[in-house]
Amino acid sequence: MTLERSEGEQFVLQCKIFMLTKIEKKIVKTLQDDLPLCSQPFKAIAEQVGISEDELLAEIHRLKQQSIIRRFGAIVYHQNLGMAANAMVVWRAPKEKVQEIGELMATFPEVTHCYERPTYPAWQYNLFTMIHGKSKDECERVIAQISEQTGIKNYKQLYSTKELKKVSMKYFE
Repeated sequence: MTLERSEGEQFVLQCKIFMLTKIEKKIVKTLQDDLPLCSQPFKAIAEQVGISEDELLAEIHRLKQQSIIRRFGAIVYHQNLGMAANAMVVWRAPKEKVQEIGELMATFPEVTHCYERPTYPAWQYNLFTMIHGKSKDECERVIAQISEQTGIKNYKQLYSTKELKKVSMKYFE
């Protein structure tokens, strides 16, 4: 598909059209719902779809390789798990050690997210962690431990005041 602008410049848009089979559509539809709360959730999904667990996992992998499924993630309701406090902590890590420090931070079980972000002249924090605890004091202890182990003293912490509605995109209803 090509779009032409009034100045005569042309832009090419990359468009992919995918025709999903019934089984592929059923897999995508099932995966967009909550995972079953059982010891083998993918086996339960496979039974619901009507294929084996190995076939399901192979299909998910193939759909991901083809970019039909771009990401697979979970929504965790931390408060329902007894985590009353959570802190987004932004860290100013040395650029040459960001990967190493991020990997160390991610080893803490209280850290659910750890990622690098670009810096700006007015915002020099390049590592972000989400830390969950049963109390603010617990989060503070973890933050202090991370600071001690990484040597990073330049950080800020922001605490959530309420949990907002979390939703995922629904492609098939």
